[in-house]
Amino acid sequence: MICIEISRPGDPDVLVPVERPDPAPGPDEVLIRVAASGVNRPDILQRRGLYAPPPGVSDIPGLEVSGTIAAVGSAVRQWHVDDAVCALVAGGGYATMCVAPARQCLPVPASLDVRLAAAIPETFFTVWTNVFDQGRLRAGETALFHGGTSGIGTTAIQLAVARGVTVLATAGSDEKCRACEQLGATQAINYRTADFVEAVRELTDGRGVDLILDFIGGSYVGRNLAALATGGRLVQIGLMGGEPEATVDFRRVLTRRLTITGSTLRPRTVEEKGQIASALRTEVWPLLDRGVIAPVVYRVLPLTRASDAHRLMESSQHIGKILLVPIPDP
Repeated sequence: MICIEISRPGDPDVLVPVERPDPAPGPDEVLIRVAASGVNRPDILQRRGLYAPPPGVSDIPGLEVSGTIAAVGSAVRQWHVDDAVCALVAGGGYATMCVAPARQCLPVPASLDVRLAAAIPETFFTVWTNVFDQGRLRAGETALFHGGTSGIGTTAIQLAVARGVTVLATAGSDEKCRACEQLGATQAINYRTADFVEAVRELTDGRGVDLILDFIGGSYVGRNLAALATGGRLVQIGLMGGEPEATVDFRRVLTRRLTITGSTLRPRTVEEKGQIASALRTEVWPLLDRGVIAPVVYRVLPLTRASDAHRLMESSQHIGKILLVPIPDP
């Protein structure tokens, strides 16, 4: 197979196409002939040497793929050769062949081309487990999603709106704010020109929002707590602000009965990820099948241009997902 190797920690040029033997699926795994793989922020961290794969996981980057099954493990019964699937993986996605746990595979939605389905797993698994399971967001509530035009943001906006939630979002330009609103956000706030805390207060008549999904951390933590309504939940899923610590005024947490929670996805067990996949199949796949919601894909690049994909992601110019495909478009 052809895959992308991280030759050493560093800038995007350390991503190098190489040949390796095709991987073999274990008893509870499938081998996927990759049609496309998604590019995600954790891939950037891994390339820089800041996010090592869990023990026993491939050193090849890439956390999600779509394609057709080329082989199944001896214990797999729910999938068969030539089934079209998308899958969450803990590594190995930047390749023409990828092994995935059978429980972490889902069928390609009826409304989507098999390649576009590669834009689903990482963001939909993340949003579902954090926003709707752990965050308990429900119809009639109001949520604020930071980074509304990221892969996570575009997924969260659509899924929350489809489930009857009023959505606010932040983004870094007026163009990106408009994109959030086109996806269903009631209002998007340009964080470069407005204070999102004050904007939230104005938009909610001083009440605040019920849930905030944030991957910045640091100085955002206190401001997020100030923007929450009584009983609100702050869900932290990243630290892009670069600060692992934050100062919290716990008087606000106590008096307003706030919850601060967070999680990571990659280190979780196959059983845990399988439970998320099962919930997605029941709660979200009907929406995807009917085209009510869909992943937002910004650009599709050849696998051999993974370095360009990383540069694009680091520029933050994109709206939605960036995909890599083994064979470029004609």
